[in-house]
Amino acid sequence: MLGGIAKALFGSSNDRYVRSLRKIVEKANALEPEMQAMSDDELRARTPHFRERLAAGETLDDLLPEAFATVREASVRVLGMRHFDVQMIGGIVLHRGSIAEMRTGEGKTLVATLATYLNALDGNGVHVITVNDYLARRDADWMGRIYRFLGMSVGVIVPNLSDGQRRDAYNADITYGTNNEFGFDYLRDNMKFDRSQMVQRPFSYAIVDEVDSILIDEARTPLIISGPTDDKSEMYKLVDAVVRDIEAEDYEIDEKAKSVVLTEDGTERMERRLEAAGLLVGANLYDFENTQVVHHLNQAMRANLIFRRDTDYIVKDGKVVIIDEFTGRMMDGRRWSDGLHQAVEAKEGVKIEPENQTLASITFQNYFRMYPKLSGMTGTALTEAPEFFDIYKMNVVSIPTNVPVQRIDEDDEFYKNQHDKFAAIAKAIKAKQDTGQPVLVGTVSIEKSELLSEFLQREGVRHEVLNARFHESEAHIVAQAGRIGAVTIATNMAGRGTDIQLGGNVEFRVADEAGDMPEGPERDAAVKRIEEEIEEEKARVLAAGGLFVLGTERHESRRIDNQLRGRSGRQGDPGLSRFYLSLDDDLLRIFGPQTMFARMMNKNLEDGEAIISPWISKAIETAQKKVEARNYDIRKQLVEFDDVMNDQRKVIYEQRSDIMDSDTVGDVIEDMRAETVNNIVGEACPPETYPEQWDIDLLKARLDDTFALQPPIEDWLKEEEVDPEILVERISALADQQMADKIAPLDRDGYVQVEKSILIETLDHHWKEHLSMLDALRQVIHLRAYAQKKPIDEYKHEAFALFERMLGSIREDVTRRLALAQFTMTEPDLPPMPDFITTHIDPLTGEDNSADIDAATGNVLSRLPPMQAIQPDMPEAFDENGAPRVSRNAPCPCGSGRKFKHCHGALAEGGAAQA
Repeated sequence: MLGGIAKALFGSSNDRYVRSLRKIVEKANALEPEMQAMSDDELRARTPHFRERLAAGETLDDLLPEAFATVREASVRVLGMRHFDVQMIGGIVLHRGSIAEMRTGEGKTLVATLATYLNALDGNGVHVITVNDYLARRDADWMGRIYRFLGMSVGVIVPNLSDGQRRDAYNADITYGTNNEFGFDYLRDNMKFDRSQMVQRPFSYAIVDEVDSILIDEARTPLIISGPTDDKSEMYKLVDAVVRDIEAEDYEIDEKAKSVVLTEDGTERMERRLEAAGLLVGANLYDFENTQVVHHLNQAMRANLIFRRDTDYIVKDGKVVIIDEFTGRMMDGRRWSDGLHQAVEAKEGVKIEPENQTLASITFQNYFRMYPKLSGMTGTALTEAPEFFDIYKMNVVSIPTNVPVQRIDEDDEFYKNQHDKFAAIAKAIKAKQDTGQPVLVGTVSIEKSELLSEFLQREGVRHEVLNARFHESEAHIVAQAGRIGAVTIATNMAGRGTDIQLGGNVEFRVADEAGDMPEGPERDAAVKRIEEEIEEEKARVLAAGGLFVLGTERHESRRIDNQLRGRSGRQGDPGLSRFYLSLDDDLLRIFGPQTMFARMMNKNLEDGEAIISPWISKAIETAQKKVEARNYDIRKQLVEFDDVMNDQRKVIYEQRSDIMDSDTVGDVIEDMRAETVNNIVGEACPPETYPEQWDIDLLKARLDDTFALQPPIEDWLKEEEVDPEILVERISALADQQMADKIAPLDRDGYVQVEKSILIETLDHHWKEHLSMLDALRQVIHLRAYAQKKPIDEYKHEAFALFERMLGSIREDVTRRLALAQFTMTEPDLPPMPDFITTHIDPLTGEDNSADIDAATGNVLSRLPPMQAIQPDMPEAFDENGAPRVSRNAPCPCGSGRKFKHCHGALAEGGAAQA
């Protein structure tokens, strides 16, 4: 109670913080007359002036009021847009590394220019991250006019750029691009073999647009770069043969989760069989050395005991083809992941196709936490404020609107079933269209959009349907969704980046209707006519009540509902929002059919009748909070597991960078050689043992295998007081001398490059294998919970042991390769990048959105800007014999946007190009 009184008197902590920022805004406002009096050249000269002051010891905070005033004046001159005071407050929040929550229509894109310009002054580069390529190119061009006017360079990262084009874009003062492109460039850079090949420079500052969509929704799935793995078909066959004889009492099946767990007796029997087959290391199946075996075993049991031929799959033309469990259709080209498809192929005795193996991966959480300073902006972030602080250490600041909001948010309407609900929605939309009020309809899936479209067609309602795939064309539709009688159905309104302006959008109408007209009186007249029509139409829409936002059901997250609602009532316009719900909705099924709420609905409601109650709306919000908390726990667990890999990833990537940057790596090689000798001697001659207990045959075999050395160990043992340390010293001296004699006649600089190349190649090979082991470990570690152990603690322990073992393998492998190699010095060539596939699964649709793909044609939507559209001639894609020179997974040089193997590569092989 006291807290409520204090809040009423003094405002919330957010209000007090925003008030404190107004003093800085007043300083910037006081400079406005001075800025207005400057010429364009004088205003442009502010940038080098600010940089000189930074070099002299001033901070960005010292420059903030003047820099913001400079950007505001530049925006007025270049774009004809002046930053409001609340936008200046948003710019300060971004500069301080927090999240600015600003309602839709408050001009977030313009707000970003303030913090971007200020932080670009230090020359370290600012990354502005958007949700799709269309927005990246649009904002780089639109807001880039301000930066270029002030003497700063702007780059944009979109798919299909060459490494040279990417490097130029990253070296610009300000770089726009999508989260996927930035993340994949980071992973690709850490697969390069020379510093000159890398495109990114060290991270400094990033502003994330639609920060909730990118850092929360898309962060559920990691970015993955994968490539074909070594042939493991023999392993699948051997494990399958072991599993075929399994007895019913040896396992328990969970049909719901489609998993099989061995019983205690079954585990013992399986260990004996695997041991007999030569697949087990030691006697215990769950030792970490057997992680891969456990993974193969689990998939083989699932293939043999759960997946049924002609139900889950069929065998057609010697291939296993999945059957869709919902439609019953064959899904040609689709494969189960994690080795399950290979296990089914082994079961059916058909050719086992190689699986793709992870070469590099990272979560968005760990990628964005690498930036020393990170900020973001969105219309909805407060509901997720605890997660933003826990994961990213960013506070959320709610920025007040420039004009008070006049939108009316009505209570939800509840119906008995989905049919009644959609019939009511169609009637409500028909009534609004008849009065001329525009309607924006939000649905949770494409299927629901299509279903609603059928109801509207029956009612004779004209409408547009969007499904979040055609970003560029849909921006035009969204821009005109505020016109008289417009009805727009949208699956996902986050990240559209285009305001719904009542009466229509001038810029888009001019582009559509007068875009081809040359400059002159005729075009000016057309523009004036469009502006007058929009003003007249806006007055009619305002009279009709503004934009009506209609939600067809509640999302799991309140944030998504608020994003939809926020589209109405921009800049003080009137508006209305209402959600329609039914017992069939996904969220309402959480209550279950036996709850009091469901019984009341079924008992008291007639067909087609609605109920409106604030109490029920509150109950729904409580359910949403529970789902949000559960989803947060899932994401937090993902981060906990990835943090383990991230610590190891940092070590490996730093090691690669150190190798590339070093003038010589001789010291590293010597340390590896000494450590390898120490390990070999320690293995054969354990400490605290007598010489007669040592395994001399093993020691000699290991030294011969690793160094091609045959030292007189028996003679040394005849001497008194020979201990393992003396053996290490003598063997190390022999190994060092052997290498010194081998490299003495070689060119020193050339040999250093050989050492670097072997080091990096070996590091990459073992890191790839280690990632595969961690993937397999992660699949089975949850079983430790049955032993009352915490899976994450067990994962940390096992992953550390695997990492230590990997480092030992790298040391021994490098030492062996250098000791056994015969060198003929030629001009060194950098190894080619591996043939790989990039993947980022959209958590909402389950589709790969690593590039924005046009669902109808399969083409990549993001075309290069005309000045950068440099594509090689198609003949260069093939050699003189007609064999392809281009990697199968690389973009086709013809510029179609499809992968080479699906375009001219498919045609060259005599197949049909696939969409």
